[in-house]
Amino acid sequence: MPLIRDVKTLGQQAKRALRRRRAQAEWDSYEAERGALPERHFEAVIYFADTVVNQYQLRQWYEPMRRLSVQHPVAVVMRNVQTATALKEECPLPIIVKRTVAEIEEWLETQRVGIVFYVNQNTRNFQMMRFRDPAHVFISHGESDKDYMASNQLKAYDYTFIAGQAAYERISKRLIDFDVDKRLVRIGRPQVDVEYEGPTLPDDGRTVVLYAPTWEGDRPSMTYSSLKSHAEPMLDALLATGKHRVVYRPHPRTGAYDPMFKEVHSGIVAKLQRANTEDPSAHHMVDTESAFGWHLAAADVCVCDISAVAFDWLATGKPLLLTEPASPEAEVDRTGLAGLIETFKAPDAANALGIIESFSSEETRAKFAAIVEQYFGDVTRGGSTQKFIREAGAIIRRRASPVLSPS
Repeated sequence: MPLIRDVKTLGQQAKRALRRRRAQAEWDSYEAERGALPERHFEAVIYFADTVVNQYQLRQWYEPMRRLSVQHPVAVVMRNVQTATALKEECPLPIIVKRTVAEIEEWLETQRVGIVFYVNQNTRNFQMMRFRDPAHVFISHGESDKDYMASNQLKAYDYTFIAGQAAYERISKRLIDFDVDKRLVRIGRPQVDVEYEGPTLPDDGRTVVLYAPTWEGDRPSMTYSSLKSHAEPMLDALLATGKHRVVYRPHPRTGAYDPMFKEVHSGIVAKLQRANTEDPSAHHMVDTESAFGWHLAAADVCVCDISAVAFDWLATGKPLLLTEPASPEAEVDRTGLAGLIETFKAPDAANALGIIESFSSEETRAKFAAIVEQYFGDVTRGGSTQKFIREAGAIIRRRASPVLSPS
């Protein structure tokens, strides 16, 4: 048996090596056709050291960064050539691949970078932080009440861009010896200013319900997903009415840690396919490809877990059903959104229709508006993007330097 395992391991390593070589060859060809990027040009960098599986974290910043780039040119520095190859056509910003710290240092010395943005907490972020002159800014990949959003890792960055007062309070309560007034910068949620392209759903009077569960998490405190606990009875109730259209939007990492969730996901896909076969006018949708965003305008109701989706949806003012994690080990912040609105518990999943109707009142809409103010501040169209560009620009002007020095 050990010999068989060794052979399988060697085979997997060989396949990975082959994929890397192919990706490198494709990237080299693309880079040669694109030509050299200008020197003394880029003033900001998004550093993304991750693999393709986490590309969604970068995607949601495309448009805000493109708008920043009009005033302060932005490049994306990647460490993984396979990720760069996968994203080179869709990313509106120039991508630079630097596999070693030495290569990053050489490139930075040719530029005027005053700020480096980070969308996640990849351990390789620490390698980029050796450079002293640019400001290192954590922007995350969404506002939420997940335990992740108040990690002690925030202390590694010069600044953390946050959405609003709720994030300020969350971090100030949880982090010890952290200067929130100096290091937290409110910018709202620039993603709410973006008009997203997406599929057109039939305009036939059906109520469109977005179901967007998060992934299963990689530790007990992060087990927020409702996929195993809520999905089946809730969907059975919605599919039976003939008056609802379900748009199922699973998290890109579903099943990455627990394969059982991938099986549950496959079952949901099959369920929606059967429903469409039985009623071709239903047009239920499984969306695993498009960038998240178009759903905010297309759907009438959202059912989701404690995640960034809840907060992006919240700003629409439309009914939101926030699930209660089935796992007692999930870290739920009752001073956050889960304490401000009634959560949707697994035993009530079959009664989804009644809960949706109860959440559609004017009183609930007014309550949501107050919560939006708490989390995002003013959500007037364009305001968050202006704040983001203004705050980033101020840091760039303070930090831009002709030569970047490593530690």
